[in-house]
Amino acid sequence: MTLAHSSIEANSIHLHVVQAGPLEGNPVILLHGFPDIWYCYRFTIPVLARRGYRVIIPDQRGYNLSDKTGPYDVITLCQDIAALQDALHVSKSHLVGHDWGGGLAWTFAALYPERVQRLVIINAPHLQALRDTYHHHPIQLVRSLYILFFQIPWLPEWSLRARNFLLLARTISAIDSHNMTEKDIDLYRQAWSQIGALSAMLGWYRAALQSKESQWLLNLPPLVVLQPTLVIWGEEDPYLDRACNETLPRYVPDLRVHYLPGANHWPMIARPEEVNALILGHLANT
Repeated sequence: MTLAHSSIEANSIHLHVVQAGPLEGNPVILLHGFPDIWYCYRFTIPVLARRGYRVIIPDQRGYNLSDKTGPYDVITLCQDIAALQDALHVSKSHLVGHDWGGGLAWTFAALYPERVQRLVIINAPHLQALRDTYHHHPIQLVRSLYILFFQIPWLPEWSLRARNFLLLARTISAIDSHNMTEKDIDLYRQAWSQIGALSAMLGWYRAALQSKESQWLLNLPPLVVLQPTLVIWGEEDPYLDRACNETLPRYVPDLRVHYLPGANHWPMIARPEEVNALILGHLANT
């Protein structure tokens, strides 16, 4: 399968974008999270492309080969996706998001409903539903303490860079011993080594708590997502409790949640066959 790499100007920055499948196919945009790059969808890309979808995977703002230019608030990041669609002459697409990419996908679908066909979320809470969870489930507050650490200047960058990115490498090596090899981890290290990458990646977390835009977003009336939505959730996620989904029906009237017992935070890597089948079924409306 051929992967087409390009640098695309969108929202006044350049995004590194990987594409596969026929250009005339129904477009699907895949959004990665922290500390990932486009490569986290390596098991999903060929499956979608073989089914005739036009697959579009950006390295998001601040990551890997994309520009390391802020701001990193969710409003700006949503504008990036809309601008990417415009640059690729895509008026409307399916949207798949994992981790921070899922948080962005939730918000994009609510703010740009005319630009999303169907939504697939992988282990990522709706931002207002996550706020609800903090109020009622202290365990999620404990699991999110690392976000407070990420707010400290320079120290998180130093700790993540130490010993050849040991902490980050251990995090992703624990995903799956077969589907995350040393060769794969080296590719991630190259991305984390890009000038300004760590601060840019952490900038997403810092903007989430510190930017006026993010606070404005959280205080809006309910961010309702009207598109048919599938949530795929690995139940052994060490960072996000399944309680994050308790209030989702308030925000998503057309919702299906599929739990994967034994799966971790990265089910699209650890359990790709199951995840890909679920994605294909949802996009095909079956």
